[in-house]
Amino acid sequence: MGSATLLLVLSIFISGVSVIPTAEGFNCTSNATCRAIVDYVSPNTTTLLDIQTRFGVKNLRSILGVNSMPLSTSPNQTVQSKQKIRIPFHCACANGSGTSNKRPVYKVQPGDDLYHIAVDVFSRLVTYPQIQAVNHIKDANLIEKGQELWIPLPCSCDDVDGSKVVHYGHVVEAGSSVDQIASVYGTSPETLLRLNGIANAKDLQAGAVLDVPLRACNSTMNSSSLDYPLLVANGTYVFTAKNCIKCNCDAANNSMLQCEPTDIKHSEGETCPSMLCGGTGNLYIGNLTSSSSCNRTRCAYSGYTNETIFTTLVNESTCPGNF
Repeated sequence: MGSATLLLVLSIFISGVSVIPTAEGFNCTSNATCRAIVDYVSPNTTTLLDIQTRFGVKNLRSILGVNSMPLSTSPNQTVQSKQKIRIPFHCACANGSGTSNKRPVYKVQPGDDLYHIAVDVFSRLVTYPQIQAVNHIKDANLIEKGQELWIPLPCSCDDVDGSKVVHYGHVVEAGSSVDQIASVYGTSPETLLRLNGIANAKDLQAGAVLDVPLRACNSTMNSSSLDYPLLVANGTYVFTAKNCIKCNCDAANNSMLQCEPTDIKHSEGETCPSMLCGGTGNLYIGNLTSSSSCNRTRCAYSGYTNETIFTTLVNESTCPGNF
């Protein structure tokens, strides 16, 4: 065995006894696909653009949306070392677990090994054996410069306690507890323990990637829509309908999905379809009727096909005590 290979084997052996836990895939009993989110703790000072490139996120606005950042945020905005940035991605479930759907893809650089890629490049969101397994690498010590590797980020699409949620891979900070995390994200300690297979809350360790179910806003989505069920987590926003629509979720708005037209270019260079609510004459998506009482009507987004944007009228109450 050569000296370089011996050093790699030794480094992998030593890493196995590290006090910082490595990520495991999340449980997913369905065969669904969905939107998911995971924390990325940058190992060094970088930019949003570099992170977007690393994770293969098509549009920067997708990262801005899950981090509640203004759309005017520069792609060159600095991200400090150890700063958390949420990463949006598509999740695919199969064989009892969920992983990112063939993304991100990492191109091997000179001097790389699987342990370095898992720990240093992707901040322990995956383990080196997981990268090895999904890329069908027989020998973990043999990877080549320029080789493209799928990085299987952990995720899930399962309903939780009978409700549809957005699964969030939360990187546990030092000093956090299960009770604190549950309180911040609007779930229960029991749910967190069950989802993550943790027998005792005291076993939670800093650096672990915890499956946290985020409540999604209620909506009037049509089941035939191409973006059904469009789950948007509280405190985030997304673009849909080929960039024609922006939807945000805010618990302060009665946990109803709030959507409006955008001024962003249609993803296929076409004109966005009509967003008029039928039978109203001049009420478009996002518009409200005025009323002297505490009831109002909203023109709401309910999905799209290749040629049509669906709308519906929703009655809302602004009376005290009805939120």
